[in-house]
Amino acid sequence: MSSNTPFIVDKNLGVNMTVEPEDLTQTNADGEAVIAPTQEEKYLFDARGWLLFPGILSDDDIRDMREYALQVKHDPQSLPEHEQSYLAGPLQKLADHPRVVGFMNEFVAHPHLASPDGYGFRMEASGIRFRSTRTGEVGRFSPHNGNGLFRFAIDSHHYQCIPGKAYSGLTRVVWELAPVKKGKGGTLVVSGSHKAVYAAPESIHDPNSPIWDTYECPAGSLLFFTEAITHSATPWTDETTDRVAIFNLYNTIGAKWSNWHPHPDLLAAMPPKRQSLFRDVRCAANRIGGNGRYHGGNLSDVRVK
Repeated sequence: MSSNTPFIVDKNLGVNMTVEPEDLTQTNADGEAVIAPTQEEKYLFDARGWLLFPGILSDDDIRDMREYALQVKHDPQSLPEHEQSYLAGPLQKLADHPRVVGFMNEFVAHPHLASPDGYGFRMEASGIRFRSTRTGEVGRFSPHNGNGLFRFAIDSHHYQCIPGKAYSGLTRVVWELAPVKKGKGGTLVVSGSHKAVYAAPESIHDPNSPIWDTYECPAGSLLFFTEAITHSATPWTDETTDRVAIFNLYNTIGAKWSNWHPHPDLLAAMPPKRQSLFRDVRCAANRIGGNGRYHGGNLSDVRVK
């Protein structure tokens, strides 16, 4: 079955905006080729609102990243101020991991703001979800969001789609740096609720209701979900291991949800392409490279087939 060709309108008098793969950033800041989602992966994310990639990090990366994350969490003063961040050290390359860039190119980026030198999307925040039965930091059940297809774009928690193309809005990326056992405290989601047309039923308030989906995965796994989906934390009950999860957040170039910024010295030390994740929040004159203008917005700039 062939994929649909979407009809996308820009500021171009209603002409279809054609998008070619080369219009989007094809390598990350480390020179690695991005990994685009397959047709099945696109279908599953659009249908469910979330997608899991089990075990994609190497054992060495998992070890180094988990150790660094726990150092930031428990002993930040042992690090320089600008490195007291879940975006620093070995964790930094998670920000534009090839799978993350490929996914964001499909569901968040705008091609007229992308270039070979800069991404067509932004990074909003980076933090940790540390959960442990030993310390009592187990988290709590708190369902929120959903119905994103019908929400205004004001706060970015919305989802848009037409045949052949979907836009995820504010999008969460979770890196599980320790194993997650099903039913022991991973993130809960209500599959498809980003497109729900009805208010949530009373069963939404029961974390054990079959309305909720969750997952299990080895350390080094990657979870995407749209913030437009109904989701929740749930208490961590696994006494054999702690949860160490890096929660990163992404958005469009022209929208901002959080009040988070990387430390200026941390940002200055990043490769230029990675720095483009944190550029000013605007569309006009905000394309990296060339003359910086919003590329291809007017009718004279688009390719008409």
